[in-house]
This record gives sequence, structure tokens and C-alpha cells, in this order.
Amino acid sequence: MSDLELPYAYGNPPLSAVLRSEPEDFQVEEILGYDADGEGEHALLWVEKRGANTDWVARELARYAEVPPLSVGYAGLKDRHAVTRQTFSVQLPGRPDPDWSAFPHAEVKVLAATRHSRKLKRGALRGNRFVLVLRQVQGEAGVAEHVLKQIAQRGVPNYFGEQRFGREGSNVAQARAMFAGRRVDRDKRSFLLSAARSHIFNAVLAARVEQGAWDSPMEGEIWSLAGSRSWFGPEPFDATLSERLARGDIHPSGPLWGRGETPAKADAGALEEAIAAAHADLAEGLVGARMDQERRPLRMIPQNLAWRWLDRESLELSFELPAGAYATTVVRELATTG
Repeated sequence: MSDLELPYAYGNPPLSAVLRSEPEDFQVEEILGYDADGEGEHALLWVEKRGANTDWVARELARYAEVPPLSVGYAGLKDRHAVTRQTFSVQLPGRPDPDWSAFPHAEVKVLAATRHSRKLKRGALRGNRFVLVLRQVQGEAGVAEHVLKQIAQRGVPNYFGEQRFGREGSNVAQARAMFAGRRVDRDKRSFLLSAARSHIFNAVLAARVEQGAWDSPMEGEIWSLAGSRSWFGPEPFDATLSERLARGDIHPSGPLWGRGETPAKADAGALEEAIAAAHADLAEGLVGARMDQERRPLRMIPQNLAWRWLDRESLELSFELPAGAYATTVVRELATTG
């Protein structure tokens, strides 16, 4: 299911605009959620990059520090067509830091360096802070303001963004070919498994958006705890759960498909089983790849959402998202972008 086919929570977007007309219009700042130890064999680097790929930056840091690529860690991949600030770790056992200010790439700056006891692991971050500028904005500004207020209060469907699916969505087709027997290298296999799981999740979420049940429970619901990978349920929906749902402490959840039965029951479980059956080649391939059932929130509420008009055709948005959420899933409710 492509991004164009995914239903909207608030009706068709009231605006059209251009996003990423230049890298500075898409700024991302990583939120690790903890501070460096101040000592240890790993250099913890706060790095700003412009128009550069995270993997490439990691390799170049390794080359500059004269260490193997595996000695460099980072918490998450960041957009290439953007200005991003994120943390890298470089293992330097028994060695001083090189002169990071002389790093030989104009598009990458090491803004700060300290020491830490551990290598940064993938996924070890709390979230990301975004500042985006929509250019050449056309449409109904008043309706857009109303949608933004709705997003601030209710959130948006937590779709996986198009980045997860590769150019023109090709990763899902490649996952199907892999499950049918085509050999792929180990790194590519991980991306394709993620794309297959994401495709099934988006299909479940799309069905629930169409039913108006993406931010409200179905019978047999499994609940995701905000800010964690933990989940619980099903259990009767009572006043306590209703209050927790209203304040964003819990969210309805959907499946990241794998071995075993979905923990959702009744209506929620039946919907998930039906979607998995409709994508049986992907679901069975994930089971065969020994992936385990996991859960992901169906709803995502941007924190500290703010907006301002820079001029009549330029709208700036700022907000924070939890790790694993996509800024483009916020923007798509507001504007169709090119």
C-alpha cells in the first residue's frame, strides 16, 4: 500500500506545498535522552551534517580516526536531504581524540566531543526534534490552522513513512522475491524484513483509520505504553483506560508481524488476522524468517507542536516525535507535498 493510498485522519489535506526545496527547510535534531559519562574509550560526537548520508558520515569518521568502521556507532539514520544534528560514537581505546575540528568534509561539522563508556547502539534514542518549512503554500489557511489544532490534540496515524519502503516502494517487491527464494546480502535482508512488517502494519492502520478507530479502542485491543516498547491487554475498556488514552499515556497498537498469534483478540484480532491473510506471502515470509510478534502504536502525538507563517506562502512547523516516528506522517495530514 503506497503513501498515496493511505487514508487521512482529517480528510483531504487543505494545503499543497513544496517540502525540502533546500536542506535547511528540513532540520532534524536527535534527542538521545541521556548525557555522556565524561570518560571512557568512546568519543561521543555531536555532528551536524548537510545533504549527507548517515552511513557515509560514519565511514568517513572511521577513516579520519583510523579505526575500523565497526568502531563507529550511531543511534539512528537521518535524512540525507536535510540539515541534521545527531550523535556518533567512535571507539578510541588508549588513544586521544584526533582534531575533530579538522574533519575534511565541508558538509559535516563536529560541533562537540566528549567521552563515553559505551558504543552507541541503533535505536538508543528518545526521539527527534524537527523544524520544517513548507514553501509555495497554496490552499485554505484557516482550515490548515484547524487541522494543526486537531493534530496537536489528537495526533496522527502512526504510519511508517515512504522512506521505509525504498524508491517507488520497491522494498516490498524485493521482500516478496526474497521470501520466494532470491538470495540477498545480510544488510539488505534486514531492510526488506522491516519493509514487509511495515507494509502489513500500515495496512492494518489504514483499515482502522477508515473505521475511525485509529485513536480509539476496538474490542480485544492491545495497548502500547507511550515512550516504551511495552504493551498490555486485552482488558475491558474502563474509565481508567479512557483517562490514560485521553492524556496520551497509552495508544491503541498494531502488529509488527512475526511468529505466533497476534495477542489482539475479538474485533481487533480478527482485523489483524484478515490483513495478514490478505498479505499471506509477506506474513508467512516473516514467520519463516523467525521474526517474533511485536507491537507499534497506531497513534502518534507530536509534542510541542508549533507553527508560524513566515510569509503568505511559507509555513514553518516545529515539533518533537518519539523514536521510530516519521515527520512526513505529520505533514501529510496538512499538505500534499512535492
